[in-house]
Amino acid sequence: MAVKANRKLRVLVVANQKGGVGKTTTAINLGTALAAVGEKVLLIDSDPQGNASTGLGIGRALRKVTLYDVLMGEQPILSAVVHTALPGLDLIAADPDLSGVELELGQQARRSFKLRDALEPVRASGQYTYVLIDCPPSLNLLTVNAMAASDAVLVPLQCEFFALEGLTQLMRTVDLVRGSLNPNLEIQGVVLTMYDRRNSLSEQVARDVRGHFGDTVYNTVIPRNVRVSEAPSYGKPVLVYDLKCSGSQAYLKLAREVVLRERDRRAKAAA
Repeated sequence: MAVKANRKLRVLVVANQKGGVGKTTTAINLGTALAAVGEKVLLIDSDPQGNASTGLGIGRALRKVTLYDVLMGEQPILSAVVHTALPGLDLIAADPDLSGVELELGQQARRSFKLRDALEPVRASGQYTYVLIDCPPSLNLLTVNAMAASDAVLVPLQCEFFALEGLTQLMRTVDLVRGSLNPNLEIQGVVLTMYDRRNSLSEQVARDVRGHFGDTVYNTVIPRNVRVSEAPSYGKPVLVYDLKCSGSQAYLKLAREVVLRERDRRAKAAA
């Protein structure tokens, strides 16, 4: 049954070419928080490490059909959907086979559009209001496919010294994809992660990033929080592991901010 029929599906790629910035953590917990506020979310794990799948409690034995099968044209995308334990949040899982996609697709036509083409039945189904794509921390064919398939990029950015340098590099990548594969690709927003209010560097980085990118940066910041770090080892999003901790509350605030930005964006487009 279609949900929110008046809503057009929004596909967001959660991306940063720098590792260790909280990208997968943000994909898992933002997806969970969006589901908690009433959205219907499909999370696509496009990282061969499969951490987003593990973090949602989907072990290797449960990954019968994965994103690899979809990209290789062996299975339709809707057959790869796994229902998680969280109402409103579904998953397309990843496994190490994904690391061979670049080599196996070789010089195939539309190799950069495999995910975009595969997503058409999802867009047509009306089952979801958001798709979140968690991709690897590198610019490879999986990341290019994710950006070519997406409406916008959501950038997790760790509050550390080289943050702006990594963000500048990512913006160049987005410009390249925009110029050659997806002219409508937008920056959805930058979310500051691993923020430590006891550390003056975190505040300085936050100030610098907001100075450079203004309103693109979300008001919500994700604090450095031990419960957020512990949750994946239990196969749970932090909102399920400890709803009351500061990390969970921050992701709920971020979800509300994402939804409000989307509402504003749609209103402006309709005006």
